[in-house]
Amino acid sequence: MMRKEGIRLRLYGALISLSLIWGMSFLFIKILDSSIAPSDIAFLRCLFGVLPLYILLIWKTKKETWRLLPWKKIIIVGLTNAAIPWTLIALSETVIKSGTASILNATTPLWTSLVGFFLFSIRLSIRQWLGILIGFIGILILLNFDISGFLGENFIGMGTMIMATLCYGFSSQFIKRFLAGVSVLIIAAGTLTVGMILNGCFSILSNGFPIAAFQSWKSIVALIGLGVFGSGIAYLLSYYMIKEGSAEFSTFSTYLAPVTAMFWGWLLLDEPLSAKLIIGLFIILGGVYLSGKKAKRKTTNGLKM
Repeated sequence: MMRKEGIRLRLYGALISLSLIWGMSFLFIKILDSSIAPSDIAFLRCLFGVLPLYILLIWKTKKETWRLLPWKKIIIVGLTNAAIPWTLIALSETVIKSGTASILNATTPLWTSLVGFFLFSIRLSIRQWLGILIGFIGILILLNFDISGFLGENFIGMGTMIMATLCYGFSSQFIKRFLAGVSVLIIAAGTLTVGMILNGCFSILSNGFPIAAFQSWKSIVALIGLGVFGSGIAYLLSYYMIKEGSAEFSTFSTYLAPVTAMFWGWLLLDEPLSAKLIIGLFIILGGVYLSGKKAKRKTTNGLKM
């Protein structure tokens, strides 16, 4: 009984810590956007995030394991879970507030369900479709119901943020389908390594090494917070919650991260908390809650796909 209570307390501690870290990540991106390009942010985020994971890998992983890894699949995850979405998020925050970005990021479970239905033969219940519909109403509120502007001149910002969540949705389903037997620590390190290499090549070839990120204490703190905490340690906290709790429990951070991001943005960046933002947040989270019921896979000849 005492052991179970201790695990429970640690799980909730991990949940709160992860929500605070991921919420503040949007603040760190906003700070870095003022000094370096979005691709530079993605590159340095991967670089600083993967370093603590390398230390763990050297300590825990056998050399033979690396030769057996499905590297092609890990490269796909690296593209869709780090390299592309992190660049898009940084690009989005050159236009929209960090709180708005975090709310749109909370739609990831909705896109995960849709990607699962269209690309991975996952059946959705009526409740899940209702949750997706409600979530999209929340997005429309944030867009002021201006679909033409969203698809046109205002695409960078809201549009690029939603594209990032689509990448996350695809990556989640891809990992579940093709990398279920691979250690989460190895997937995390592989993802960040791919992102570091791809974004690093693009960043350095385009702008040279982003020295500007190290020229002020504010940027350095933001870089360490975003990379080491918001990427590396955040992955480990998420892994601990899945291992000791459940995958469903780990998704609770989706509900808390936008709240903490809005709080940090209001406190440190003087971002206003408008009624539209708060209403959109609650409607989107309501949709995420309804769509969170575990889906069933379509079957063929009595076997799960």
